Amino acid sequence: MAHTSNYILGVYEDEDVLLKAIKNVREGGVKIHEVYSPFPVHGIEDVLGYKRSRLSIVAFMFGLLGTSLALTMQFGMMTIDWPMIIGGKDYAPLPSFIPVTFELTVLLASFGMVGTFMIISNLKPWGKAKIFDKRITDDKHIVAIDLESNKLEESAIDKLLKDNGASEVNKKTL
Repeated sequence: MAHTSNYILGVYEDEDVLLKAIKNVREGGVKIHEVYSPFPVHGIEDVLGYKRSRLSIVAFMFGLLGTSLALTMQFGMMTIDWPMIIGGKDYAPLPSFIPVTFELTVLLASFGMVGTFMIISNLKPWGKAKIFDKRITDDKHIVAIDLESNKLEESAIDKLLKDNGASEVNKKTL
């Protein structure tokens, strides 16, 4: 059987109030599980304390792999497996390898980034999404707080959310 957790959800109407509330709640010693919003909120990553993504490093590494594979494949085919002199050129004419090398670099970098993002974000096709409140797809912002990962009592967290502008505070078990 799957593990269930108890969450307190703070519902916010405005993104400016949300940003101030996140800052105040974190300063109050509460660990926020996640914040859900119907649209991107500028600056929310900084307020939540998220670090810069390392996905660009992963993309570079997959691109480097694509470049290496393309050049190895072409040099192997043209110089070891089936050496041919075409149009008086060398066995390994590097300028003619550039288009294939570029295409394989872009292909592996893009597929590698998508695959890595899906693994990191736990976006499995067979997975079931945690929907805390259906209004997050419409017009409400939700701050989800896991009760098990916080030391404060439920009533103290409830009061902290209401004092920081939450229009309503709900409890949910997932």
